[in-house]
Amino acid sequence: MAASLNNLAMVYQAQGRYAKAQPLYKRLLKIREKAFGKDHPDVAQSLSNLAGAYQAQGKYSEDEPLYKRALAIVEKTIGPEHPHVAATCENMAELCRQIGREDEAERFEARARRIRSNQ
Repeated sequence: MAASLNNLAMVYQAQGRYAKAQPLYKRLLKIREKAFGKDHPDVAQSLSNLAGAYQAQGKYSEDEPLYKRALAIVEKTIGPEHPHVAATCENMAELCRQIGREDEAERFEARARRIRSNQ
């Protein structure tokens, strides 16, 4: 069921139908938190997906805390040098750039490049 929810939400998001994607991402997040606990990589994925939907709509105050939480989870659970950390750093860089925090965006991008170069 979780994979189906995620897939459908991703389809809606790709179509720009964020009002349909967001409730599915939120539902999936609750399911994963209940099943795995609040500090699981699958929870981080759900947080990032929901944050991406918010970001696409320019809802930056809503997506930033989700990305930060996702980053903390993946750093803790799968390690600070994992490719998922790099991906989350890239998402944070894009967000920071969109809201005019260029220096912070560059730090996140540099970290993502460093992680990817070590793969």
